[in-house]
Amino acid sequence: MARVTVEDCLREVPNRFSLVHLTAKRVRQLREGAPPMIPVKNKEVVVALREIAASYVYPVSAAEAEKERAEAEARERDRLAQAQMALEAAALAEEAEEEIEDDEEDGKSKDQS
Repeated sequence: MARVTVEDCLREVPNRFSLVHLTAKRVRQLREGAPPMIPVKNKEVVVALREIAASYVYPVSAAEAEKERAEAEARERDRLAQAQMALEAAALAEEAEEEIEDDEEDGKSKDQS
């Protein structure tokens, strides 16, 4: 594949500051295990720049980023609420089981007297 240049990327992201920010964000994603969108055997920075030049990665507006963040937070709150309900249900089931065992023991001791 030909050398990727900043000019190639600036066709997709016209602001150099935004390009640097977007590249850094994509590099972090790649280092955290995100799969590359193009088949290359380069370092993460080069992969990120190639993806930007090929229009696979593009910047989002602040409003879009905020919306995505809010949606992710809502999903996390839902997940935590479901986990909390599951824990409460398990605790109630355990409590009910203990009460049944206590009632059975009380019934046996009354029968023996």
